[in-house]
Amino acid sequence: MKLGIPKGLLYENYNNFFNTFFSELGAEIIHSKETNKEILNLGVKYCVDEACLPIKVFHGHVACIKDKCDIMFIPRIMQLKKSEFICPKFCGLPEMIINDIPNMPQIISYPINAYDKRKFMHFIRNCGFLFTKNIYKIKTAYNHACLMQESSKVGIYDKNYNLNIALVGHPYNIYDKYLNLNIVKKLNSLGIGVITKDSLDECKITNEILSLFKKPFWTFARESYGFSSYCAKNKLVNGIIYISSFSCGIDSVLIELIKDNLNDFPMLILKIDEQTGEAGFDTRIEAFSDMLERRCLNYENNLSSIG
Repeated sequence: MKLGIPKGLLYENYNNFFNTFFSELGAEIIHSKETNKEILNLGVKYCVDEACLPIKVFHGHVACIKDKCDIMFIPRIMQLKKSEFICPKFCGLPEMIINDIPNMPQIISYPINAYDKRKFMHFIRNCGFLFTKNIYKIKTAYNHACLMQESSKVGIYDKNYNLNIALVGHPYNIYDKYLNLNIVKKLNSLGIGVITKDSLDECKITNEILSLFKKPFWTFARESYGFSSYCAKNKLVNGIIYISSFSCGIDSVLIELIKDNLNDFPMLILKIDEQTGEAGFDTRIEAFSDMLERRCLNYENNLSSIG
C-alpha cells in the first residue's frame, strides 16, 4: 500500500516517528517535495482564502501527491500536552482537505492525543489495523518509531557569533525554509547566530509561564512566550525575531504579551503570507541587524566609560 505523507505543518517535528511506524507496517511512503512555488500555488488554489499560509501550503503538499498514493495521512492533532491544545485548524484539518480538494484517496484522520499514552495507543492500533491484523507487529513498529523519535534532534543553537537572536513562532514557520524565505541563512550571512525553542530544556521555558495571571490555553503560545522570556532575561540573545502568519489569532494576542513582558527588548515581527516579497523581508532583517550592532556597541562604550 502506498501511503502519502505531506511535508507540511508539524512534519519536521514528527517525521521520524511516523515514517518509521508506517514503513515497518509495510507501507511504501510517498512524500511530497520540500515546499516550493508550485506547492504554494496549489495550496492557494484549493484552500479557502481565510486560512493562514501554513494551512494553505499543507493543502498544496496534499494536492501534489494525492494521485500517487492509495491512502493519505492527514494528522488530526488534538493535544500535545495535558490541558493544552494547538491551533484549532488542526482539529478540522481532514475535513478541510476533503472538502477543498477533489478526488482525494482514503485518508487516515484518527485523533492524536499525544500527552496520554492510552489514548495515543488507540490511535496507533487504529492506524496499524489498516495495514495488518498482527498486534505484535503493530507494537514492534510503535516501539521502533519511539526510539527513532527520541534520537531525532530538532532545533537550532548557533555558536561563535558575536550577535544572537531568538527565532520565535510556530514550528512550521520556523523550519520551513520556503515559508520564511530562508531566514536562518540570511541571519547567519549577516553574522547573527540563531537559537530556537527546541534547543532549550522544556522546564526552563515552562517556568517562565508562572509569572502570567493564567497559563496559556495553547501549547505553541506557552512555548513561544516562555522561550522569548527566558532568552531575554538570561541574556542568551541580543534580540528576538517573531515569524507570524498573517491572520493568526493566537499570535495577535501572544505578541502583545511578549512585548509587555520584555519592555524595550529588541523585537522584530515578520508577518508572512503568500504575497510576502523577499526584498522587503531582507530590508527589515538588515535594518534590525544594524540596530542590534549599534546597540551592542553603545553598551560596550558605556561600560568602557564607567570603567
